[in-house]
Amino acid sequence: MIRYKIYQNQQQKGLNAGKWFARAVSDETFDLAKLAEHMSKHNSPYSGGVIKGVLSDMVDCIKELLLDGKCVKIDDLAIFGVGIRSKAADTLEDFSLEKNITGMRLKARATGNLSTTNLKLNSQLKQQAEYQKPTTAGEGSDSGDTPDPKPNGGGEAPDPAA
Repeated sequence: MIRYKIYQNQQQKGLNAGKWFARAVSDETFDLAKLAEHMSKHNSPYSGGVIKGVLSDMVDCIKELLLDGKCVKIDDLAIFGVGIRSKAADTLEDFSLEKNITGMRLKARATGNLSTTNLKLNSQLKQQAEYQKPTTAGEGSDSGDTPDPKPNGGGEAPDPAA
């Protein structure tokens, strides 16, 4: 079940100022060891340690391939690739690696049974906790953190490795 929390956009200006959004929340993150242990309990003849070794090697190989400019598809999960962030140059002659390339990022696009369409059809949503209205002016939402002014990440999927 996917849990969500409702929050109010705290921006003072803009199209979505003061409007309400839902944000997916997670109560736990599985690291590689915990994932391997979980997998070993699914009628696997392999121990959590063996599975962790295979997964660790897989991660190393995926990193190697990504850094070599390849994309890696894990069926029914995602296609991983590297994206480049850059600033515009007025002309081709003005473009340079140092001035215009501002960074790189890991991209993950859902694929197969985890496609956006299938995710919508097969998932169930549940509100994590009822929104508590502030009791005095100036208090934020019940979460105690500042809401994301770009609730959908500005159009990019969140980094699954984070």
